[in-house]
Amino acid sequence: MNLSFSHKTFNTQFKIYKGKTMSVRPLTDEQLKEQAPVLFTEQPHFETSDKYHFVSSIDVINEIKSHNWHPVSVQQSSVKDEDKDGYQRHVVRFRHFEDLLNPKENAVELLLFNSHDRSTAFSISAGIYRFVCSNGLVIADSVFESYKIKHIGDRANDIHTAIDKITSFKPQLEYKINKFEALKLSTGEREAFAKSSIALRFPEHLEVDYKDLLVPHRDEDNKDDLYTTLNIIQENLLSGNVSGVNKETGRRFTSREITSIGKDKEINQGLWDIAERISSIKEPEMALAA
Repeated sequence: MNLSFSHKTFNTQFKIYKGKTMSVRPLTDEQLKEQAPVLFTEQPHFETSDKYHFVSSIDVINEIKSHNWHPVSVQQSSVKDEDKDGYQRHVVRFRHFEDLLNPKENAVELLLFNSHDRSTAFSISAGIYRFVCSNGLVIADSVFESYKIKHIGDRANDIHTAIDKITSFKPQLEYKINKFEALKLSTGEREAFAKSSIALRFPEHLEVDYKDLLVPHRDEDNKDDLYTTLNIIQENLLSGNVSGVNKETGRRFTSREITSIGKDKEINQGLWDIAERISSIKEPEMALAA
């Protein structure tokens, strides 16, 4: 697929990719505060112990920005307990300056996960953003282990080490995407991928047709490679609207969109792990073909 943009200047607020509008300018502090006020919380939840060492998310964001990674999206969890509002789980996605300046079909991202109520470990992970469908993948820990940032010790050094690790891993991840795109899957292999992914989203008593997970939502996804298959299944699992039957009650249901930060990450990492296993099985075939 070829990139087609209306302009090539970094200062342009939006660009068009295959008819989709995407922001190419980092989020400002004002935008971050509007979309996720929790980032600017200045103290931990009152139920945390005295041993809990608070680290401000906005301080970490500013530290990451100083290493040429810029925030492009943010999400904070909804809360049932109003006392937790302002302390809940949140995630910020960063993109490197080079990828903002020269966007490609897939961008390696840095993801910051945190909370101020001990519900989420403070960590930095690797991810991928796919422009054609606005999918945000999260790399499985088996490939890139999330770097846990401790709430103690030399905070700046911890963050610097994590950023260095992901920055150095970026070329390897881009190579892996290309390898996944080169791996063609048979119909049976694509179906096996879909079947293996069902448990990531649906418990045993909810029965769905695995074929529904392989239905593409755009012409660009009418392909049979591993990477496209991964993204099709991911989009169907996360966006919802998959119909099925509750085997215990006999009632039909339609899945809803996944909005939980934790569940989104779990499904993404699980799908990437399945794709890695498929790749390891298919690689000998590629070697023989070469």
